Amino acid sequence: MKVKQISVFLENKSGRLAKVARVLGEQGINIRALSIADTTDFGILRLIVSDPDRALATLKAEGMTVSPTEVIAVRIPDRPGGLAGALGLLEEAGINIEYMYAFVTKAADDAVVVFRVEDLDRAISILAEKGINLLAGEEVYRL
Repeated sequence: MKVKQISVFLENKSGRLAKVARVLGEQGINIRALSIADTTDFGILRLIVSDPDRALATLKAEGMTVSPTEVIAVRIPDRPGGLAGALGLLEEAGINIEYMYAFVTKAADDAVVVFRVEDLDRAISILAEKGINLLAGEEVYRL
């Protein structure tokens, strides 16, 4: 139930993000979700892509600083309060969320929320036990 995410460290300069998108596109790698956090000097681009292993190798070959991270992807009802249930379960278990981002799939009435938590295996166990729909990496890469 773990999903491979790629983190790319980018200088906060014009064209850096476009280069990542171009390089991946040239290799036929589709970006499924992304999040970017920046400071004055650099940013961290977090990506879920259709082929994470090849994307990692491709971006490294281009001289970019990249690292893989395991995250979880949870299918959440796309309605008011839909996210609160999963967050409440993690809160009750004392599992800290380091960051998260979401996207809405075009073929479903659900949103997919990506979580990076401090105890991934425990979070997976708790959410699955409570009937929360966790997605396998291959499911997310094909969205």
